[in-house]
Amino acid sequence: MNLLKKYTGWFVLGTLALYLISVTQLISVLLPTILAWSANIAMWHTLAPSAKRQVSWLMIIGSTALLFAGSQGTWMTWQQVFAVNIPMLAMFVAVSFLDLTNTADKSSELPRGFKAILNTALGVQVLGAIINLSVILVFADRMKAANKLSPVQQFILTRNFASAAWWSPFFVATGIALTYAPGMQWQKTLIPGLVMGIVAIIFSTTEAFHRTKGDFKGYPIKRESLFIPVFLALSVILFHYIWPNISILVLICILAPCATILLINTNSRKDSLLKFVNHKLPQIGSQFALFLAAGIFSNGISAIILSYPELFNLNNFTFNPPLFSFVLAAMIIVGIVGVHPVVSIAIASPMLLPLNPDPTQLGFLFLSAWAISAGSSGLTGLGLLMTSRYQIPTKVIVTNSLHYAIFMWVLCCIVNWLFL
Repeated sequence: MNLLKKYTGWFVLGTLALYLISVTQLISVLLPTILAWSANIAMWHTLAPSAKRQVSWLMIIGSTALLFAGSQGTWMTWQQVFAVNIPMLAMFVAVSFLDLTNTADKSSELPRGFKAILNTALGVQVLGAIINLSVILVFADRMKAANKLSPVQQFILTRNFASAAWWSPFFVATGIALTYAPGMQWQKTLIPGLVMGIVAIIFSTTEAFHRTKGDFKGYPIKRESLFIPVFLALSVILFHYIWPNISILVLICILAPCATILLINTNSRKDSLLKFVNHKLPQIGSQFALFLAAGIFSNGISAIILSYPELFNLNNFTFNPPLFSFVLAAMIIVGIVGVHPVVSIAIASPMLLPLNPDPTQLGFLFLSAWAISAGSSGLTGLGLLMTSRYQIPTKVIVTNSLHYAIFMWVLCCIVNWLFL
């Protein structure tokens, strides 16, 4: 165990490296799977008690369901149970490298007014789309006063950060959608997703200005800070156009670390990378635990559904706009009350796939559920961060964004109906 803890970061990095090698079929996916679970064991002690409880329940329920389904003659393969989320974990490790390109500027005064609100909303979405969760910490730590964010600052950050899930290929939600909606074409959701992201910015900025009358302290965005996100997004699109047979997820796994090594601004790339592997990568235990547990849970649910097809038979339904609207509403509601989007997606996917839905529509459903519930809930990752670190009560987070969730749900249903 001590050996595992000492080299945890290298087990995490090995998960990414061996996954990419397994894509070429030179090695079995068993090897990155073993490394991922070994890293999960090594990082278990770093998890918060609430995260340990959630992960434990997911594993217990999933394992029980798998054993029960097995007693009925339905057995899942080890790849389905233990390796289903390995590609998404590899992507998460890859985009974690981009944290090395993020530098906080604490020398300038905080801007105020409508422009400050708009720039903060735009900046947290664009930067968050690439660098992910660390951007929230950078923005919030810079903006807070007396160790506390205002509720308006909170919803500007969380709504717009989560909205990047609609369009960013570097967001974890995209990896989940590509995994649980096989055949999804991310390019077809890019324009609708960008529209949803822009609407989220406009809606939140307008509301924040109305509530604060312009007395809002925002984050000091600089033009050069947007270079890396735009560069990487264009790189993904370009390389996918050149090599369409290589999946978006694999491209991200390759491009994110390579771009970091090229663009990192440091005196010693080697020292910075070693510090990152040894000290930063071992801090992503909650993501590893959650996604590995969700793989067991989702396949347990799938096994039960396969064991009792008549009970979960949706043959009388088609994946049409009304069903899209109903499922999305249900996923948003359970997300707001604390069920992580990856869990609700894991439940919905095996029930909807037998309907032969359009993979891109199904993927847009999952992206929408993630973007809206993560931006509106006080009990999932972002909400818990705001509650524990910045003293924003859970009730305030939910009441702040309930109307936002309803508005964006309606808009998603319209976009799906008209454009997908």
